[in-house]
Amino acid sequence: QVHFVESGGGLVQPGGSLRLSCAASGFSANYYAIGWFRQAPGKEREGVACIGSRESNTFYIDSVKGRFTISRDNTDNTVYLHMDNLKPEDTAVYYCAADFDYNTVQPLCAATPSYEFDYWGQGTRVTVSS
Repeated sequence: QVHFVESGGGLVQPGGSLRLSCAASGFSANYYAIGWFRQAPGKEREGVACIGSRESNTFYIDSVKGRFTISRDNTDNTVYLHMDNLKPEDTAVYYCAADFDYNTVQPLCAATPSYEFDYWGQGTRVTVSS
């Protein structure tokens, strides 16, 4: 069962911007920390940015700090990832996830690549290429 619906991916040139959306479906995500994760071809999944139930609580991995911004709108059960100055190494499938046992931002983003989240989506593909 898919719990999140991601959208907003696409092909963009290096230095460009995209905004990804993650809409919760069939449950209220308002009380969960939610993370954006990505998996590039041949690489393990990594947590990119995570946000707590309170929007002020966020975490980013070093490679995206200053370029990506995570936010949420609890009135419409949606989390966003605004990505600026995109680089070819940002190319990946991006998806969002949440979990009962990882309900704080840093542990959620640091979940092992093989961990299966309680709630997840099918992902949206981002390709950064000239």
